[in-house]
Amino acid sequence: MKRTKIKALLARTAPLENVLIKGWVRTRRDTKEFSFIEVNDGSCLASIQVIVDAGTPGAEFLPRISTGAAVAVTGEMVPSPGKGQAFEIRSRGLELVGTSQEAYPLQKKRHSDEFLRTIAHLRPRTNKYGAIMRIRSKTSHLIHRFFEEEGFFLIHTPIITGSDCEGAGEMFRITTVSGSTPASDDFFGQETNLTVSGQLSAEMMALALGDVYTFGPTFRAENSNTSRHAAEFWMLEPEMAFCDLTGNMDIAEALIKYVVQGVLESCAEDIALFANFVDKTLMKTLTSLRDDAYIRLSYADAVEILLKAKKPFDYPVSFGIDLQSEHERYLAEEHFKKPVFLYNYPKGIKPFYMRMNDDGETVAAMDLLVPRIGELIGGSQREEREDKLQERMQALNLPEADYWWYMDSRRFGSVPHSGFGLGFERLLMLLTGISNIRDVIAFPRTPGSIDF
Repeated sequence: MKRTKIKALLARTAPLENVLIKGWVRTRRDTKEFSFIEVNDGSCLASIQVIVDAGTPGAEFLPRISTGAAVAVTGEMVPSPGKGQAFEIRSRGLELVGTSQEAYPLQKKRHSDEFLRTIAHLRPRTNKYGAIMRIRSKTSHLIHRFFEEEGFFLIHTPIITGSDCEGAGEMFRITTVSGSTPASDDFFGQETNLTVSGQLSAEMMALALGDVYTFGPTFRAENSNTSRHAAEFWMLEPEMAFCDLTGNMDIAEALIKYVVQGVLESCAEDIALFANFVDKTLMKTLTSLRDDAYIRLSYADAVEILLKAKKPFDYPVSFGIDLQSEHERYLAEEHFKKPVFLYNYPKGIKPFYMRMNDDGETVAAMDLLVPRIGELIGGSQREEREDKLQERMQALNLPEADYWWYMDSRRFGSVPHSGFGLGFERLLMLLTGISNIRDVIAFPRTPGSIDF
């Protein structure tokens, strides 16, 4: 008999004569005549109750079945007389697939996030972390579906690179030799690193295929223990040829609305868990993300708003600074109370590849700011003019020889193009109300933490 997922069973409106489920025991309760076993298989938030009487084949395993044990159950799905469930399974056969010790660390109570991070290999079995992993999976599928429908091509950009896209130098070096050996004698013949972004490679593909996106792991050696930073994280990076900054913001806004709508439709039960127990304002935030038109505001105008704000900031505001999270959240949460695009940033706080505006002081950059998170998306129109790009690289002391292939794309058929990066984990924090990035990644990598 083929196994049926519990999610599919609970979606039914009629009994089913022959059922096979396999899953893990949440609780077991015994009476003189029956045992009631709550089984969850990870397919959904809900569990299903299994009724086992003393004469059922496999009932002899009952004394060894405790919380965490894995079981296989055959039987009939019938209407349940109990409250809170439409159906239950009357067992005709019980198999103990895997035992669980009595010291099982996940008992039927609420555990702190700090404790659960110490057992990240087990925490997906809890309601909260099972839900976030299901939402993570669905969100990933929705992203791919959005770009497929928009005519984008999925590309796979290198994880090992010799380029520092962001120019910040916070990269993990890859080497096969000791520290005293010159990079020329290393595996690739030069210094190489784990990528912080696939953007530069994505640009090359966009200038051949039109509209592309890459979606994969990126790495940053930033010794930060904040709730928003991790050493390993996933980035979504679309790149569009013949697209200016306005078109870039249009795609970003359409993507977020599409994903939020899809998650609300497909993960309603899991989202409700977070709305009830994690963030009481979650549904209001998600509704705004889906329904409201996003504000579009220049960086200069944003600074003016912040300067006039009747709120003390920990970091002073002035034109030319890189806005802090407290500034970004004020704009999205308190001033506008909706998502905000900021654009046209001072060139001094942005990377070399962003297109210089006519004023010579700002670049065609944009960030999407959202409530609770601050910056969710960062992007720009790229500098397609070879001479301007050369000037910018020289000003930042970037050796053109290291980017010869990047410069070639400006020499041979360059066109206006733009793109952005979206931190996938930050999107998941936005969708669930979870406040720490460590809790939306199965096995987080942060300074001093490489377990699991």
